[in-house]
Amino acid sequence: MGRYQSLMQGGRKLLVYVPHSYTEGERRYPVAYVQDGGELFEQCINYIDMLNREGKLPEVVLVGVATSNRNLEYTPWEAQPLLSGKPGFGGGGRAYVDELADVIKPYVDGLYRTKPEAEHTAIIGGSLGGLISLLAGMWRSETFGRVGMLSASMWFEGMLDYIAQADAPAEASRFYMSVGSQEGIYKDGIQRHMVINTIKTHRMLAEKGVGADRLKLDIDPSGTHDDLFMTGRFAHALRWLLGEEQSASDKGDRLQAAASTLSRYSVPGTETFTMRSRYNGAGYRIMVSIPVKPAPAEGYPVLYALDGNAYFGSMAEAMRMQSRHPLGLAPGIIVGIGYDSEAEEPFVADRRFYDYTTQSTPNFARPDGTPWPTTGGAEFFLAFIEEELKPEIERRYPIDRSRQGLFGHSLGGYFTLYALMHRPGTFRTYVAGSPSIWWNEQELLIRLPAFISQLVKYPIEADVLIGIGGDEKPSMLDDARSLYTQLRPFDGYGLRASYACWEDEGHVSVIYPLISRMYRMLFSKGRETLCI
Repeated sequence: MGRYQSLMQGGRKLLVYVPHSYTEGERRYPVAYVQDGGELFEQCINYIDMLNREGKLPEVVLVGVATSNRNLEYTPWEAQPLLSGKPGFGGGGRAYVDELADVIKPYVDGLYRTKPEAEHTAIIGGSLGGLISLLAGMWRSETFGRVGMLSASMWFEGMLDYIAQADAPAEASRFYMSVGSQEGIYKDGIQRHMVINTIKTHRMLAEKGVGADRLKLDIDPSGTHDDLFMTGRFAHALRWLLGEEQSASDKGDRLQAAASTLSRYSVPGTETFTMRSRYNGAGYRIMVSIPVKPAPAEGYPVLYALDGNAYFGSMAEAMRMQSRHPLGLAPGIIVGIGYDSEAEEPFVADRRFYDYTTQSTPNFARPDGTPWPTTGGAEFFLAFIEEELKPEIERRYPIDRSRQGLFGHSLGGYFTLYALMHRPGTFRTYVAGSPSIWWNEQELLIRLPAFISQLVKYPIEADVLIGIGGDEKPSMLDDARSLYTQLRPFDGYGLRASYACWEDEGHVSVIYPLISRMYRMLFSKGRETLCI
């Protein structure tokens, strides 16, 4: 038997690949049905063979299913073309999925030694093929229990509403999703929403009860919508959907990675763990500095710090030193919110750009004319902090809920002010260092009157510090002073605004005096009175 076999069933062309060990015994194999005739695995089959032989990927029978009309067979309902002169979408997806389940799969199971159960049967596709794969997992979950969506066309009109109204997926179903942050950035129509709609789909599946052990979303900061990127994610999809939770080689890799870090310096009294948000599907590295001194009866005050990869070490050491003396700061917890990064760079640019910003308007472009990275994740990120991260921190440590603060610098400073205006009760203290008020044509200044109007009606208790370096761009200084000036008169409504400018500091060096000032503000044993 050859490794590849071309078959026809009911007028449908199939390309079947069997693994090396297929001819060596009588074992049965899981099966993955792959859209577009199997192009995804044809282009990387040598890589798959290598991973099979090294035990890093399960051996799987791969079935490429050809189509002569993607716009018809990979769409759930009729829709108009995206561009004039292009074909529309035929909406024949249900008939195609039923053919796969009722005709193609029984035929394959009859010819090959397969594991026919749904938990051993995957359906995988890219772009529109990823869209129909998701629908196959929803419509025929008794047949397709493993679903792979590589750059799935979640922009398709009406899909988000359909998923929102659909029943929860079968309890045994498992889903893998991947998307590149650069997908759709050059599009003007609904395809522009490729990334955000993928993230929303992930969130909706999670809200329907699909836990993190059955749902995975990989976001590649440099990924684009093309065969190269989708093919590169195919093996990851197979491993997640049909592999063991952790192969022996994976364990060895992790042990080796752990051993390589033993000689690195780490801040005493800190611990790190990871969390994956159900709101945006993204993973976060959470770094926590834990005081040596016991917690007071009301619990520790806590400061949540953005850009944890860059700032957590300095902030944790500063807290450790300044709280050790009886006359020093009261002990507090620092929570750094960062990202896993193989290069261990201080700023994971594309991730923070998405998390810290609102959706950029069409006319708001970079000065050099190049597009921004993917933007618009601020509300999802804020929901993650308030509804997922904070409860987890409060579960792990004794926390004084009345003394919690948020710190961000640059774009993080913009996000801190965004959080103040959109969910003002989330924190008691907001520290915005060198805030990027310029973002989206000074959107924060435009929204400020509406926030102040709400503040007058519904007073809050919040301390706000805007800190900046005197050597920063004049426009940054002007924006910071303008925002502070407009907030300052509302002390009587519970919002106490302060402004600090360190004359000889720049955009980065200002961080260090700012740390000391905000620590006295949040952790001092008596409330800090700031000079204004």
